[in-house]
Amino acid sequence: PGGKQLEPLKYAKVASEASVSRREVECCILGTMSLLYHCLEKGVSVAFVLRDVGVLLIEGSVVLMRFYLDFLEKVNGERIQDRAMLKALQQLGMVVSRDVPVASLSFTGRVLIFPK
Repeated sequence: PGGKQLEPLKYAKVASEASVSRREVECCILGTMSLLYHCLEKGVSVAFVLRDVGVLLIEGSVVLMRFYLDFLEKVNGERIQDRAMLKALQQLGMVVSRDVPVASLSFTGRVLIFPK
């Protein structure tokens, strides 16, 4: 949709930036995608912990993104000090603490966490 074309993943560039072989990158990505496919096919909840961004949680047909406060502050360009704004973000379920167990974000409390 929208006329956007997919670009193939540049395994060599990823390998160079991660200081590993191209083969390791391919195996890791293909293994992760295969595991994700099987989890989604069987209805297993999954969570992707995005190191400096937050947690992407997939449960059935529900997809939620929860952000770390410091990431939102970087995007915003300033600290979120207004208590009302912080409370609104928390009530909308947009903010997650790095200290919260990822499984507690799911409805069932059972979730396969990537990367591991």
